Amino acid sequence: MKLNKLFDKAKKTIDDRGGIDSLKGDAQELKKIATGKGSIKDKAKDAAAAIKEPGAAGNDKSEAAGDGGSPQQP
Repeated sequence: MKLNKLFDKAKKTIDDRGGIDSLKGDAQELKKIATGKGSIKDKAKDAAAAIKEPGAAGNDKSEAAGDGGSPQQP
Protein backbone atom coordinates (compact mmCIF):
# COMPACT_ATOMS: atom_id res chain seq x y z
CA MET A 1 0.00 0.00 0.00
CA LYS A 2 1.28 3.49 -0.85
CA LEU A 3 0.40 4.85 2.59
CA ASN A 4 2.80 2.39 4.23
CA LYS A 5 5.57 3.50 1.86
CA LEU A 6 4.93 7.14 2.80
CA PHE A 7 4.93 6.25 6.50
CA ASP A 8 8.22 4.36 6.16
CA LYS A 9 9.83 7.29 4.34
CA ALA A 10 8.70 9.74 7.03
CA LYS A 11 9.98 7.44 9.79
CA LYS A 12 13.36 7.10 8.04
CA THR A 13 13.64 10.88 7.66
CA ILE A 14 12.90 11.43 11.36
CA ASP A 15 15.38 8.71 12.34
CA ASP A 16 18.06 10.22 10.08
CA ARG A 17 17.61 13.59 11.82
CA GLY A 18 18.03 12.06 15.28
CA GLY A 19 14.58 10.85 16.32
CA ILE A 20 11.53 12.45 17.90
CA ASP A 21 13.46 14.41 20.53
CA SER A 22 15.60 15.96 17.82
CA LEU A 23 12.49 16.82 15.84
CA LYS A 24 11.03 18.55 18.90
CA GLY A 25 14.28 20.50 19.30
CA ASP A 26 14.08 21.60 15.67
CA ALA A 27 10.51 22.79 16.14
CA GLN A 28 11.41 24.78 19.27
CA GLU A 29 14.38 26.35 17.53
CA LEU A 30 12.26 27.39 14.54
CA LYS A 31 9.63 28.82 16.90
CA LYS A 32 12.28 30.96 18.62
CA ILE A 33 13.50 32.22 15.26
CA ALA A 34 9.98 33.00 14.03
CA THR A 35 8.98 34.90 17.17
CA GLY A 36 12.33 36.66 17.59
CA LYS A 37 13.45 40.05 16.41
CA GLY A 38 14.57 40.76 12.88
CA SER A 39 13.27 41.05 9.37
CA ILE A 40 11.52 38.26 7.51
CA LYS A 41 14.60 37.90 5.33
CA ASP A 42 16.87 37.46 8.36
CA LYS A 43 14.45 34.98 9.94
CA ALA A 44 14.32 32.94 6.72
CA LYS A 45 18.12 32.80 6.56
CA ASP A 46 18.35 31.80 10.23
CA ALA A 47 15.68 29.12 9.80
CA ALA A 48 17.40 27.69 6.73
CA ALA A 49 20.70 27.51 8.58
CA ALA A 50 19.06 25.98 11.65
CA ILE A 51 17.29 23.25 9.70
CA LYS A 52 20.57 22.09 8.13
CA GLU A 53 21.72 20.83 11.54
CA PRO A 54 19.19 18.55 13.22
CA GLY A 55 18.17 18.61 16.85
CA ALA A 56 18.99 20.70 19.85
CA ALA A 57 22.62 21.19 18.79
CA GLY A 58 21.50 24.09 16.60
CA ASN A 59 19.66 25.54 19.59
CA ASP A 60 22.92 26.34 21.35
CA LYS A 61 24.27 28.13 18.29
CA SER A 62 21.20 30.33 17.87
CA GLU A 63 21.22 31.28 21.54
CA ALA A 64 24.92 32.12 21.42
CA ALA A 65 24.37 34.36 18.41
CA GLY A 66 21.11 35.75 19.81
CA ASP A 67 20.42 38.86 21.81
CA GLY A 68 23.66 39.08 23.75
CA GLY A 69 23.02 36.90 26.77
CA SER A 70 21.32 37.36 30.10
CA PRO A 71 20.20 40.86 31.07
CA GLN A 72 21.27 40.16 34.66
CA GLN A 73 24.98 40.20 33.86
CA PRO A 74 26.99 42.85 35.77
